Amino acid sequence: MLLRPGRASNAGSNVVRGLRQVKPYNEPARYQRLPTQRSFLSASRHRSRLPSLNSSRSFSAARTLRDADPVLPTQPTKVAPKAVTPRPRFLRIAYKGLAAFGFFVLISGGLVLIFFAYDASTYTDDPAFDIPVSEYALNPRRGGPKNLPIAEHFVDDDDSPEKKALKHKPKLVILGTGWGSVALVKGLNPDDYHVTVVSPSNYFCFHPMLPSATVGTLELRSLVEPIRRIVARIRGRFLSASAEDVDFSAKLVEVSAQGPNGEKENFYLPYDKLIISVGSITNPHGVKGLENCHFLKDISDARRIRDQIIRNLETACLPTTSDEERRRLLSFVVSGGGPTGVEFAAELYDMLNEDLCRYFPRILRNEISVHVIQSRGHILNTYDEALSLYAEARFAHDQIEVLTNSRVKEVRPDKILFTQKDENGATITKELPMGFCLWSTGVAQTEFCQKLAKKLEGQNNHHALETDTHLRLNGTPLGDVYAIGDCSTVQNNVSEHIVSFLRTIAWEKGKNPDELHISYSDWRNVAKRVKARFPQATDHLRRLDRLFEQYDKDQSGTLDFGELSELLKQIDSKLTSLPATAQRAHQQGQYLARKLNKLAQAAPGLRMNQMDYGDIDEAVYKAFEYHHLGSLAYIGNGAVFDFGGLSFSGGVLAVYLWRSVYFAQSVSLRTRVLLAMDWTKRAIFGRGEFVSDSVVEGQVVRLANAIADLMNF
Repeated sequence: MLLRPGRASNAGSNVVRGLRQVKPYNEPARYQRLPTQRSFLSASRHRSRLPSLNSSRSFSAARTLRDADPVLPTQPTKVAPKAVTPRPRFLRIAYKGLAAFGFFVLISGGLVLIFFAYDASTYTDDPAFDIPVSEYALNPRRGGPKNLPIAEHFVDDDDSPEKKALKHKPKLVILGTGWGSVALVKGLNPDDYHVTVVSPSNYFCFHPMLPSATVGTLELRSLVEPIRRIVARIRGRFLSASAEDVDFSAKLVEVSAQGPNGEKENFYLPYDKLIISVGSITNPHGVKGLENCHFLKDISDARRIRDQIIRNLETACLPTTSDEERRRLLSFVVSGGGPTGVEFAAELYDMLNEDLCRYFPRILRNEISVHVIQSRGHILNTYDEALSLYAEARFAHDQIEVLTNSRVKEVRPDKILFTQKDENGATITKELPMGFCLWSTGVAQTEFCQKLAKKLEGQNNHHALETDTHLRLNGTPLGDVYAIGDCSTVQNNVSEHIVSFLRTIAWEKGKNPDELHISYSDWRNVAKRVKARFPQATDHLRRLDRLFEQYDKDQSGTLDFGELSELLKQIDSKLTSLPATAQRAHQQGQYLARKLNKLAQAAPGLRMNQMDYGDIDEAVYKAFEYHHLGSLAYIGNGAVFDFGGLSFSGGVLAVYLWRSVYFAQSVSLRTRVLLAMDWTKRAIFGRGEFVSDSVVEGQVVRLANAIADLMNF
C-alpha cells in the first residue's frame, strides 16, 4: 500500500504493520542447496530492482513488486541436450594411437636434431699459435746426488693465465693413481698447489668391479677413467713414469720413464709436499711356481684372464683334445677366499652356466669345475660368520668346491699341489689338475716402499709403510711426506706416546714418573687427549669405568705408572691395522685434501708469525679417523652385506643393491653411463661375444701390415 503525502506520522506504524503481515518465503526442498554462480548473479540483478527498506516506500509495496516480478522463476528451466552421435571405438583408438605416435616422432626428431647440432659443435678447427715455453723446461738443469736432470719447470706452465699463476705455488707431488690419489685430487682447491701426478698407469681403475670384467659382464673401458681428465680440474699435470727413490733431505723424487728410443731415462722431481700412494702387490707367501698363475690387480690383468678363459674353451672344443686334457683345461682354481677370489669364482660360474651352452658344446658345461682354496676355516673370514656360511652354502648349491684349511704348496703348469688337514689333524698333500689358476692371497709391499722403509728409522712393519695418525710417514720431516692407501698403515703405539707424555708432565711437576698416581678424573683428561691423537682407540676408551677398575689392582682408586702402562699396552694390542680396502684409501685421500686446503689457507698467517716449524698439522687439523662403512661381495646371482653389525644376504634384489652401491661410488658420470649400458647389454645379449682381445689385436696388426705392404707396392 502506498503512503500519501501528509500522513508521514503514520508511516512508521504502517511499515511495522506491513512487516507483521509478511510471511516467510519457504523454498521447496529441492532448492535447499548452495546457489551456483548463475543463481548468485540473477539474485543480485533482482535485488538491484527492489526498493530499500530505508526508502519512503512501504515494505508492502516492495512485496508487491517482488510478487509481480517475472524474473524470479518458481522452477528451474531445463534445456534439452543436443543429440551427439558417438564415434566408433576403433576410430577413437586409432586417433589416439596416431596422436601418440606423432608426438613420439616429434620428440625423437627434436632430440636427434639437438644431438647432431651438439655433435657438430665438437668438431673444431683451432688455428695454431705461438706458445711461450720456459727455457728451463726445455733444458732442465742437472743436480742432486746422481747429477740427474731436475724437472723444476714444465712445458705447460705458461699454457694459460691460470696455470701461470700456479707456477710458483708449493709443489705437490702425488705418486700413484689409485683410490687415495683420485680422492685427494678431487678434493683439492684448484688455486693452492702446483700439482704433479706420477704413475706408470694413465688411468684410474675401479678395482671392486674387476672380477666382472674378466668374464665380459662389464667392458674394460667401463672401469677406467683417464687420469688427465681428473687432474685437469685443478690445472695439474701427469707424468707417465715410475718412482724409483726419494732423497728426503734434498726433497727430490727420482723417477724413471721410457724415452723416445725405448731406453729408460731417470730424472728428479722436486717437491714441497710428497704424497705416496703407490698401492701394493699380491703377497706370494713364498709359494713356488707363481709364474703359472694369474693376478687381478689391474685392467691389464683382467684382459689376460679373459683371453685365457676363452683360449681354454676354444682348445677344449678341438677334436684332437682328449677327455682328460679337456677336463684339465676346464678346471678353474682360485687360491684365496677373500672378496676378490670369491667374486671372481661367482662371476666365472655365472658366465659358464648362463652363456656357455649358447655357443659351445653342452658337454663342456658338464666337465667344467671351479675350486676355491682357502687357508682359513671359512671363506670371507673378515665378514660376519653367518654371511660366510651363507656364501659357502650358495657355492655348494652352484657346485663350486670350497677347500678350507688348505694351503697351496706349489703351482705347476698343469696342476696345483696343496696341503690339507684330515679328520685326525694330520697334514696330507693333494694335487688338483688345473687349466687356470688365479692367485688372490693378500697384499705385500712394492719394491719402492721396501727401499724407503730401509732408509727410514722406525719403519718396523714388513707389510706396509708406517705413518702417524696425521698420515705423515714416520722417519721423515713433519709435514713433508705423507703415505695413504694400501702401501701404508697407521701406527698403533698409543702406550709409547702417552707414557712419554706422562713422564714429561711428572718431571715438570718435579715428581718421579714411577711414583706418579693418577685418579679417575685425571684419567678422563688423559683419555680425551688419547682420543684426539688416536681416534681409532675411541671404542676401547669408552669403557673407562671398567678399564679403570680392572687395572686398579690395589683398589686404591688411583693408577700408578706401572698400572697405567699395562692398561695402555692392552689397548695397543686390541687396536687392529686399518683394512687394505678401497674405502679406507678413499677416506684417507679425502682427509688429506681437507688438511692440505686448511694448511694452504693458514700459510700466510703462519709466515707472518714466523711459525714454519713444529707440529703444524696437529695445530691446523685433527687426526685421521677411519669409519668403516661396511663390506659387500657378489656370490653368484646373490650378494652379502656386512654394515658394522647389520648383516644380510639375498638373491637378485641383493644383486641390484650391490650394483647400486658400486654405481654410486663410480668416479664420473661417464663410467656410470657405461656401467648401466653394460648391465643392460648383458641382460639382452649375454656376456660378450667370446672374442679374445689378443685375437682382435692380432687381426688389427695384420691388417695394418697388409695396408703398409700395399702402400709400399
